[in-house]
Amino acid sequence: MRTLYTSLDIHFTVENTRFHASNIVFERFLRTIPNHSHGARSYEIHYIPDGFGKARINQKYYEIKPNTLYVTGPHIEHFQIPDPQNPMSEYCVYIKIDSPRKNGAADQSDSIAECFQQYPFWFGQDTQNIHALMQKLFFELEHQYLGYKEEVQSLLCQLIISMVRNYRQIHKSSSPFTGSSINDSKAIITEEYFLYEYQKLSLEELANRLGLSPRQTERYLKEHYGRTFLQKKTESRMSTAAILLSDLSRSITSVSEELGYSSIEHFSSAFRRYYGCSAREYRARLNPPPEET
Repeated sequence: MRTLYTSLDIHFTVENTRFHASNIVFERFLRTIPNHSHGARSYEIHYIPDGFGKARINQKYYEIKPNTLYVTGPHIEHFQIPDPQNPMSEYCVYIKIDSPRKNGAADQSDSIAECFQQYPFWFGQDTQNIHALMQKLFFELEHQYLGYKEEVQSLLCQLIISMVRNYRQIHKSSSPFTGSSINDSKAIITEEYFLYEYQKLSLEELANRLGLSPRQTERYLKEHYGRTFLQKKTESRMSTAAILLSDLSRSITSVSEELGYSSIEHFSSAFRRYYGCSAREYRARLNPPPEET
């Protein structure tokens, strides 16, 4: 059994390094793979989901069993011998780094591409669920659904990252995401405030969180949401009211109290203005009585 995608022209980039995948193969080995090696900047990633065998790599023998993962990079001599009773299956991805690795990076120890190139040979058990990644990769190559090229490129990027995580195990990145912009931060603060604190919404409190004056806050809401503070407040409470009223175990009075209204009359008046019907009528429309037979 052999599935072969060869002579491919798949390019993808990890950080500033360009990779090229040309051969992607799945095979159940019933034959020995002769001794061979790869040229400069060329790497072969091997993943064995099942079966057994042996590999001789740089004159040393290694036992192959399910979930074995290994990489053979430039000039690493290797061959494989399957177990005749339970021969191994193997996913193999042949990758070449199109551009030489760049020196002088600010922190090469945290560079995925640099780290990948620092391991011309690695052998061990996979800890990153590469089997699922390989299955998805072959699914995309087989079916070629809309967007499959982008999916394949993304999966190959993930493969490189998964390899490096296997090499480094719990090594944590020192390059976190940069913080959001001031405008993005304001939007998050504003939207979470109206989403979660509908009981006691206050223009002054929102202004304080945004680091603005009440007048600047009103201007910000108008520019970015097309709403005044009062409109946003009403919108937040009424959308929550609709959700709470769908729970028939709750009384309308408890819904009014949950939303922070001073009285049920105040809530009922606001609800009718917003939805054009009473809360009781709204609830009845959500749960019409069963038709008589």
